[in-house]
Amino acid sequence: MALSLRSLFFSPLLKIPSPKLTPPTTNVIISLNKTPKSRKCHAVTDRSSTSTVGDHKVLVGPASAEERRGERQVADYDWTEEWYPLYLTKDVPDDAPLGLTVFDQQIVLYKDGNGELRCYQDRCPHRLAKLSEGQLIDGRLECLYHGWQFEGEGKCVKIPQLPADAKIPQSACVRTYEVKESQGVVWVWMSQKTPPNPDKLPWFENFARPGFQDVSTIHELPYDHSILLENLMDPAHIPISHDRTDWTAKREDAQPLGFEVTERTDRGFAGRWGKEKDELLPNFLRFEAPCVLQNNRELVDSKTGEKHYFTGLFLCRPTGQGKSMLIVRFGATKRSPLAKLFPKWYFHQNASKVFEQDMGFLSSQNEVLMKETVPTKELYLNLRSSDTWVAEYRKWMDKVGHGMPYHFGHSTISLPKVPAVVEHAPAGLVAGVSASSPAKGAIGTMHAPNLANRYFRHVIHCKGCSSVIKAFSTWKNSLSVVAAALTVLAILASGRQWKAFCLASASLCLAGVYACSTAIAMNTTNFIRTHRRL
Repeated sequence: MALSLRSLFFSPLLKIPSPKLTPPTTNVIISLNKTPKSRKCHAVTDRSSTSTVGDHKVLVGPASAEERRGERQVADYDWTEEWYPLYLTKDVPDDAPLGLTVFDQQIVLYKDGNGELRCYQDRCPHRLAKLSEGQLIDGRLECLYHGWQFEGEGKCVKIPQLPADAKIPQSACVRTYEVKESQGVVWVWMSQKTPPNPDKLPWFENFARPGFQDVSTIHELPYDHSILLENLMDPAHIPISHDRTDWTAKREDAQPLGFEVTERTDRGFAGRWGKEKDELLPNFLRFEAPCVLQNNRELVDSKTGEKHYFTGLFLCRPTGQGKSMLIVRFGATKRSPLAKLFPKWYFHQNASKVFEQDMGFLSSQNEVLMKETVPTKELYLNLRSSDTWVAEYRKWMDKVGHGMPYHFGHSTISLPKVPAVVEHAPAGLVAGVSASSPAKGAIGTMHAPNLANRYFRHVIHCKGCSSVIKAFSTWKNSLSVVAAALTVLAILASGRQWKAFCLASASLCLAGVYACSTAIAMNTTNFIRTHRRL
């Protein structure tokens, strides 16, 4: 039986009626890259003294002999020598630069005159203005401060303030970053010292299978990427946090889960999981550095013997302290006929709703981690029956966190050295959208981007949803005018039949106005739990 893509949006815990299961192979999607052997060093002293007799049967314990001896492994790691997911290729603007960040590094992505993707440091060499606030002129990126223009490999090709006989200084160029488009996603290599490593560019086998179809969305979120990854590798929260969001999530289904770690490397971990009562753990999870998480399942149709593949892929980019950007891709080689009846924007707004259901407590978790400034083992109470992947991820952070700008590990922690930068004005593409469209949280006003607002978290990043909202707004305005005109005609008409016809037509137009307003609200209004007081 085919799995509905709608249900995929809400739960990695796939509820599929009784097909024959085959154990997923560990190389079904990506094989982890090899790195030099780890070296050992003594760990930070465990300050936690809350353990009691019998806790080891319930809580996640040490995963290795080294950990039991109070030692930890440290792997060679440099966060810049990685590919980071920037954007869905289909959503990159054709006519404007796009300002993005990786950790605290600000970059600008745009398409040149030939449609080729270019990526620069988001800083004009003249007076440090953001190039992402600029515009594209004949395929060149122009800084709006003084009109300097750049193209190709960051070369400055125009400075309006120079005399006619003067040459452009060679130093008037911008730092460039290597970008690659792969399977519908734009990736950036952040190192300025080491050439891009093509072996580290992720490749997802399921997405290349014949007949594989996916629904992909992008979301900006107000909490750290490590907290986002924790949340995404935590299937136990779904029945509670997303209760009745669709038919796959119900509070009464909350139960113990089983986990089996099958791989641990310097670049991540992998394993199987499922319900504790399952004889065979049907789901396969893999985390790969720096920020790729995937949940996979293979099914065999009991009638035809045909094998089907399902993937929930999460690409989580760190965008600064307390911020992250997530590309979500759910796909399968067989879709439910029911899923084909719904437009893509419906799945997009449902995905936004799911993230809003988690947003409040994940933001508060981020705040606590920053305030407490201690490793997670002194704060978390990780259960074997639900938190195995969370513990594995934080222990991986212990191994590589020294090579990141900051990290929150299981036994170690390093806080950001540079305070977070708070921007007080909208920039670039966001400024244009904010100025041209009424702010969806404050009708008729313009305001700076707000990550608590669905419009700024998703819609401005999604060409499809932006177009849909514009179309619904146009229809709403047009139907409102027609309804008003028909009402006037009904008043002026002398015959009863004409009055009835005009009033009936006006009523249909008003029904259309209501439908358009509802669709716009579904795409732009945040989810609020009904038990919360407003």
